[in-house]
Amino acid sequence: MSNLHLGSRPRLVSGRVIRLGAFSVRFSPRVMVVGLVLLAMTVAIGIVTMLHGTMELTFGEVVRALVGDGEDGVIRTVRNRRLPRLVTAMGVGGSLGVAGAVFQSLSRNPLGSPDIIGFTSGAATGAVIQIVVLDGGILATAIAAVTGGVLTALAVYALARKDGVSGGLRLILVGIGIGAITSAITSFLMVRADLDDATQAQLWQSGSLTARGWPHALAVLVAVVVLMPALLVAARRLSVMEMGDDAATSLGVPVERYRFGVMVLAVALTAIAVAATGPIAFIALAAPQIVRRLVGRGGVLVMPSFLMGASLLVLADLLSQSLDVGVRTPVGLVTSLLGGVYLVVLLARRV
Repeated sequence: MSNLHLGSRPRLVSGRVIRLGAFSVRFSPRVMVVGLVLLAMTVAIGIVTMLHGTMELTFGEVVRALVGDGEDGVIRTVRNRRLPRLVTAMGVGGSLGVAGAVFQSLSRNPLGSPDIIGFTSGAATGAVIQIVVLDGGILATAIAAVTGGVLTALAVYALARKDGVSGGLRLILVGIGIGAITSAITSFLMVRADLDDATQAQLWQSGSLTARGWPHALAVLVAVVVLMPALLVAARRLSVMEMGDDAATSLGVPVERYRFGVMVLAVALTAIAVAATGPIAFIALAAPQIVRRLVGRGGVLVMPSFLMGASLLVLADLLSQSLDVGVRTPVGLVTSLLGGVYLVVLLARRV
């Protein structure tokens, strides 16, 4: 287990370095093992989610449906409903896990997430304005949420800059202030809304994977394929930046330029995730920390954080479908419950 404590700086552990001409890659056997275990766990949980639902299926029926064999109803259920929902859950969970790792590194705070720059609260405000004021549909609501989140994040970054530098603590404090303002606006709109609009807005804010199809899954997959390579390249310098701006600058890292660049990438990943499912709590906060404890080292662990985030959201989706409370339980409520338990346990161990 990692020795990382709340408020402490991560411990960087070097691994084997593989050089390919002018390029070099640090290889850690422990990171590789953890990644393979997480991948196997994600696949296993995903298979279980494909079996369960309103129509209970066997493993053989799912496999045959995936290759186009079997009853038409089973094929439609597996290929058009359960598979895109699973792919969306994996992509959204993975994206949030990576975004959380980036923001925890940028803020040098183990409780960092996209929330620290007000993205989630800004996205909620944009979505509620679209639902309550403009009476928009699903696509318009997703666009409004992304727009609200991105504008809020840019405002926080601009206000946090002082003398051309946006410090970690200043970024957090400005984000808290802007987040409080946007949350107040959202609450005001919810109070003034009629019952149907307020219910629709509340359901969106809960986060859900219900009725997610291939358009959602493909949008998330495209974002992951485009943005993840850039974050993999930037991860090494981000780890150097965790030692402090002065130390990173002395090692030749353009700190502020990298900070802004990786923040944009992480915000873009979060934006696509929120557009696909609404805000999902807990994943961005917990996934990177769990990975660090499993791996026993610091730094921005991009692929393990992605796999951990994917497995957590797929597991939460399975739990949400298994809870029989008379209504469909939004997966965001399940992740919020898990996140609360996680924080209580974490704080109890550290205090």
